[in-house]
Amino acid sequence: MIFPKPVRALALASTALIIFLMFQLLKRPPPVKESRIIYPDMRTDPNLEETHEPEGKLWRADDYAADNPNSPRINATILSLVRNEEVHGMVQSMRDLERTWNHKFNYPWTFFNDVPFTEEFKTKTRAQTNAACYYELIPKEHWAVPNWINHDLVRESGKMLAEEGTQYGNMISYHQMCRWNSGKFYHHPALKNVRYYWRVEPKVHFFCDVDYDVFRYMQDHNKTYGFTINLYDDPKSIPSLWPETMRFAEAHPEYLKNDTDNARAWLEDKQRRPEHNKNANGYSTCHFWSNFEIADMEFWRSKAYEDYFNHLDRAGGFFYERWGDAPVHSIALGLFEDASKIHWFRDIGYQHIPYFNCPNSPKCTGCRKGLFTDGEDFLYKEDCRPNWFKYVGMG
Repeated sequence: MIFPKPVRALALASTALIIFLMFQLLKRPPPVKESRIIYPDMRTDPNLEETHEPEGKLWRADDYAADNPNSPRINATILSLVRNEEVHGMVQSMRDLERTWNHKFNYPWTFFNDVPFTEEFKTKTRAQTNAACYYELIPKEHWAVPNWINHDLVRESGKMLAEEGTQYGNMISYHQMCRWNSGKFYHHPALKNVRYYWRVEPKVHFFCDVDYDVFRYMQDHNKTYGFTINLYDDPKSIPSLWPETMRFAEAHPEYLKNDTDNARAWLEDKQRRPEHNKNANGYSTCHFWSNFEIADMEFWRSKAYEDYFNHLDRAGGFFYERWGDAPVHSIALGLFEDASKIHWFRDIGYQHIPYFNCPNSPKCTGCRKGLFTDGEDFLYKEDCRPNWFKYVGMG
C-alpha cells in the first residue's frame, strides 16, 4: 500500500522525533556543579543550609562610635602584615570589612611591615575607616633569619622545593613571613596590651553583613580560635613537621589535651587522603587557612605554645622546609586546646583566591551559597571541612 507524500513525510518526522527523544533520555546528564561538594562523610555542603548568627549572647552596634572612650569595645584589633606596594589590595580588603562589619564597631587597624610604611600607604588606608590606624615596624630580630640556620642548606633546600613544585619554596621572605606569623607577631610591643585579633590580608573579600561584635563573642563564649576555611596542605612542604611535633609531645605530655577533648583525630586522619598522611609522616595536613583567623593571643603566649614554637624554630623547618603558620597554628590548637573552643564562623562570607566560605543568608551578597571554589574541579579535594565536621562538629 502506498501512502501519500504528506503522510510519508509525517511518519518520517515522527520516527526522527522518537529517536531524538530516546537519545536524550539515554544520554548521561551534564554534571551539576554542586555535586562536586558531596563527600562520603559530608552529604552536602552545610553552607547550602540556612545560616544564622551564633547562638548565645551577642553584642550589637550600640555606643560603638569611634570617638566614644566608654564604648563596649574590648582590647582587640584588626591585624595585617602588608607591604607598601600592596596598598591597593589592602584598600579593597578594608572597604569590604568596613562595609560589612567594622563601620558599626570601629575596632582599630594595626598594620605591620618589615620596612617603614610610606605616607601614600598611610593616607589611603586611613581614608577607608573612622577607626584608629596604627603603622608598626617589625623589629629586625623578629624578622631576620636566626643565627643557628645554615644559609647554604637553606639555598640548597630552596632549590629542591622549587624543583618539586612547592609554591614559594625558594622565596626566603615567604619563609620569614611564615615564621613571624607562627611565633613572633604577638610579641610585638604594639600588641602588648591587646588580646584578640582578626587577621586580614590584601585582596580578600567579605560578603555578609555581620551585626555583632565578633571579639565580644570570642570572649563571652570562651573561644580561642575562629576560622572560615579548612584545607589540606602540600605534604612536600612539611615532611618533618609532624615527626618534630611528636618528639615535642613525647617530651611534654603535660601540654596535651585529652584525646576525647582535642582535635587530634582530625590531625591524624588517613582515610580521606591517605597519601597525604603517608607523605607528611603521620599528619593529615588538615589546617585552618590562617589568612582568616580571629584568635585569642593568650593561647600563643601560653607556655605550651611558646615551648612548641621554640622547639620547631630550633629544628629549622621554617627555612629548610616550608613550614607555614597555618599548619603550625592548627597542630598546636588540635593538640593543646579543647576542640570546643575552636569556632567555625560559618556566617562570615569570605574569599581568598581560590577558596570561599559562602553562607546561605539574606545578609550575604556576591557569594553563591555553598560555593567552595570557582577554580578547577580538582580544588574541591583540598577541602578538609568534612574531616573537621566528622571528628569535631560544626560548632
